[in-house]
Amino acid sequence: MGRDAATEITITAGGSEGIFDAITATITAGDEVIVLDPSYDLYAPVVALAGGWTIRVPLDPTSFGIDWDRVAAAITPRTRLVIVNSPHNPTGAMWSPADVARLASLAEAHDLLVISDEVYEHIVFDGRSHVSALSHPGLAARSFVISSFGKSFHCTGWRLGAVVAPPALTRELRKVHQYNTFGAFAPAHWAAATMLREHTDHLVALGAFYQAKRDRFVDGLARTRFRPLPVSGAYFQLVDYGAISDAPDDEFARQLCLEHGVAAIPLSPFYDVPPAGQRLLRLCFAKTDATLDAALARLEGV
Repeated sequence: MGRDAATEITITAGGSEGIFDAITATITAGDEVIVLDPSYDLYAPVVALAGGWTIRVPLDPTSFGIDWDRVAAAITPRTRLVIVNSPHNPTGAMWSPADVARLASLAEAHDLLVISDEVYEHIVFDGRSHVSALSHPGLAARSFVISSFGKSFHCTGWRLGAVVAPPALTRELRKVHQYNTFGAFAPAHWAAATMLREHTDHLVALGAFYQAKRDRFVDGLARTRFRPLPVSGAYFQLVDYGAISDAPDDEFARQLCLEHGVAAIPLSPFYDVPPAGQRLLRLCFAKTDATLDAALARLEGV
C-alpha cells in the first residue's frame, strides 16, 4: 500500500532522530513504555527525558524470541507505548507474522501506540522476509515505523532516516521534528532519491551482500573458541565466549581490545538487568573481507 509523502512520511536526521521524535511526541509524565530487553540503548533515556517510565520485558535469553504473555502481563492503565525492533539490535533475531498479529491484538485491546524500529529491514538472511508493522492494517494505524537510509545505503554517518505513520501521528511527530533538527542536510536527500530512482536492485541484493559476510565470519569463527549464535538479520554477530573466560562481558571486551586488537561490544549495556552468567559479545561484520579475515586471525589466538 502506498503512503502519502505529504502526510505520512517524515525524513529525519537518522533513524535515531525519528525514534526521539516519536517518543517525545507521545509520552508525558507518568506514562509507561514497554521495551523488550536487550534493546537499543537510545529508547530508555528518551523515555526518561519525556518524563515516562520504561517497563522492561526480557526476551528469551537463548532464542531472543518475544514472550507475548509476559508483554501482556506488563500492560497497565498507564501503558502508552510499546517499542519493538526487527531485525533486532543487538541480537539479529527477527519477529514473525504471528508476532505482528499478537502485538496488533494487544495494541488494539489496550489502545496502545507502537514504535517499530525497522532500520535493518533490508538486511535479512537465509531466504527470510522482513515482516513490517505496516503489513498489518490494525497495527499500521497506530504505529510509527522507523527506517534508515544510512543502514540501507552504507552511509550511516550521513544521518538520514524516515518515519512512516498515519496522518494524525505524523502531525504530532512533526511538532517535535520542527524544533529538533528541522531537517537533515539537503545533499543527502538528493543522493537517497537518486539511489531509490536509479538503483532499484540495490535493496533487493542487500541481504545477500551481508549474508556473504556473515557466512565468511561464522565459518572463520569455527576455528576459534568463540561460539556464534544464529543471526537472521542486521549485521551483528553474537558470540558466546564462555569456553574462554568467566569474566564479565565488559571486562572481557576490554581485554579483547587491549590484548588482541579486536573491538567488541558487551551485551550487558543493552539490558537493565542482564541474565546472570551470560557471556556474550556483539561483533560487527559490516566490514571488508580483509578486515574480517584479520579479525578472525586474531580471534584464533584468544
